[in-house]
Amino acid sequence: MTPSILGVDALQRRRLVQVAAVAACGLVRTAHALGGSAMRLLCSGPAGSIPDVVARAVGEQLSSSAGPHVLVDNRPGAAGRLSIAALKAAPADGRTLLVAQGAIATLYPFLYGKLGYDAATDLQPVSLASEMVLALAVGPAVPADVHSVGTFIDWLRRHPAAANLGSPGAGTLPHLLEAMLLNAAVPWQHVVYAGGPPAVTALLGGQIAGLVLPEGLLRQHHANARIRVLATSGAARTVSLSDVPTFAESGRPDLVIQEWFAFFAPGRTPKAVVDALSAELQEALARPAVATAFAPAGMTATGSSPEGLAARIVAERKSWQPVLQSLAIRVD
Repeated sequence: MTPSILGVDALQRRRLVQVAAVAACGLVRTAHALGGSAMRLLCSGPAGSIPDVVARAVGEQLSSSAGPHVLVDNRPGAAGRLSIAALKAAPADGRTLLVAQGAIATLYPFLYGKLGYDAATDLQPVSLASEMVLALAVGPAVPADVHSVGTFIDWLRRHPAAANLGSPGAGTLPHLLEAMLLNAAVPWQHVVYAGGPPAVTALLGGQIAGLVLPEGLLRQHHANARIRVLATSGAARTVSLSDVPTFAESGRPDLVIQEWFAFFAPGRTPKAVVDALSAELQEALARPAVATAFAPAGMTATGSSPEGLAARIVAERKSWQPVLQSLAIRVD
């Protein structure tokens, strides 16, 4: 009996899926073997920022297992939108990934009137990368007797002209934590920087009174007494800043917040390719060398499946939406 056209098509489709899955399993290694710019890790922050640390540490592991051609492409600014634009323009072949803050998928769709991308269709979740807590720090512009969240807010009330805090971008999680802390307490000005390192430089130079950033970017300056970290956003104190209370201990249990970064592929990337990339990233993230590279920045390496990352995005969008509505923040 001659097989029907439908039967042949179904068989061909199954074979194509099998071939694609097998090919995808070796996609990253094959891409490296091809030479040239075989794999590009787009980075939403500048050199020295958290996403840059993630990209370089993981990229080094991918290079060591697959070849020498993993390139980090820093595209800082516009709260990650410049790097997302580059991701959207890239071929969906597994050669280009984005390392960025989770806020690009969970927060920004509620905050930006003109976002420039659709988080649901332009960003394909691949794997979590890292998790960390945030910290509030003050610099030399603030007197030494300001030593807690409460005394800092009191000082801002008495010095409204100096009530300016920096962050790595409008609508970022550090910015929102600042807004949650201060909006109902004191008038203040938000100063935007193209990533964490420039914001730290401004704090050290006394150009801003304070800022919120991942605690790993602040701990060494705190240890050297160049700045003072007043509180951290974890459920418990961090090991490296055991002398610093949490926001919950400081009377703000609503500010138990965790920052995280993740890998995204172009939204049209085939599932077999995404699954293969995720498996390789999770393998790289589990290596001791990555944990060592992440530790100075206060990060914990945390891989996930694409489905696990997608579920986290959905859950956080649901929990953040009423908070963002209450803050009435819009970024254009």
